[in-house]
Amino acid sequence: MTPVDWPALGSVTVPWQPVEGLFDLSRRALRTTPRTYTAAVVPRVAEAPLVLGGDLAADLDDATRLLATFDAGGAGEIAPFASVLLRSESAASSQIENLTSSARALAEAEIGEGSRANAAVILANVRTMQAALDLAGRLDESAVLAMHRALMSQQSVHAAGAWREQQVWVGGSPLHPGDAHYVPPLAAEVPALMADLVRFMDRDDLPPLAHAALAHAQFETIHPFTDGNGRTGRALLHSVLLHTGAIHRVTVPISAGLLALRDDYFAALTAYRTGDAEPILRCVAEAARSGTHIGERLVRTLRGVREQWAGRLTARAGSASWSLLDLLLRQPVVTARVVVRELGVTAPTAQSALQRLVVDGILIESTGHRRNRVYRAADVLTALDAYAAGLGRRIR
Repeated sequence: MTPVDWPALGSVTVPWQPVEGLFDLSRRALRTTPRTYTAAVVPRVAEAPLVLGGDLAADLDDATRLLATFDAGGAGEIAPFASVLLRSESAASSQIENLTSSARALAEAEIGEGSRANAAVILANVRTMQAALDLAGRLDESAVLAMHRALMSQQSVHAAGAWREQQVWVGGSPLHPGDAHYVPPLAAEVPALMADLVRFMDRDDLPPLAHAALAHAQFETIHPFTDGNGRTGRALLHSVLLHTGAIHRVTVPISAGLLALRDDYFAALTAYRTGDAEPILRCVAEAARSGTHIGERLVRTLRGVREQWAGRLTARAGSASWSLLDLLLRQPVVTARVVVRELGVTAPTAQSALQRLVVDGILIESTGHRRNRVYRAADVLTALDAYAAGLGRRIR
């Protein structure tokens, strides 16, 4: 592989002052805690030149064409599954951070019926991804802050939608950054670095997939938040792809591709910081390629479920029961209230449609209650869980 020259990080040694009251440190621990640490000095990239070798440029172009082909299906056969792809990409991005949830728990959380902590965290990432898509038309600092706010607004430990005002680090001791794997730049540098990244994202002279990969890597290098940087950064990758026009309609499961390349992905981010952009460009290109195949496979599976249901359903053509089938593909756990809202039908009509699907073996009533019943489409949930279980495998 031929290195791709990119501005490398510098470093600065600064005093370390433990945050008072954060840890109950013994005198011995205080004596052995380093008094200084080395933080990254991140270069500006707004005008950095990019020179790609022919092989890498062709690799990126091929992956971009696959993205465009998959995205074009968003106007037709993939369109009914757009929300499923969005949710699946959000779940895969969370899985990179070792956050997992069953499809049922996530679907229950979406309609306010669940109580699983991980499902709530992943649902927040779904909101982040949606914000990234909605805000792609104006990729500025406020858009990035809005993405982070969507991710972190349900917790109180970390400032949601605000640049960090303290030092953070990756790996090593939780007490100090002296032996960390990576120490991002000083908090005071974050606003200027993010302004530079915004200017970089607004460039129009870079191949779209390379543009998105480099923007993502620079974001992760800046690490502008106290938490949620990885998930926000992968959402930002999609924003840049939309902003550049590489995709227009659907969410390609790129994080699903990165999950299968997890070690390579983290190593590529490290190489980026040393001044070699080639590994992250290769990694994102491969993730985009495999992501399109993963997305196509999921859509085929769900389309097969829909066809099986059509063979089972005994309701008359054009009834609400048939419309409910399509709703269940994107929202496999529902209540009568959800059906009323989503299909625009009356409560009796919604209840009748739900009961018909229970009788025909398409839905299972989960609660056993007479009121506020919750129904689940087990076929869809099983398909989504099988999809998630296979995400860590590399596609050849």
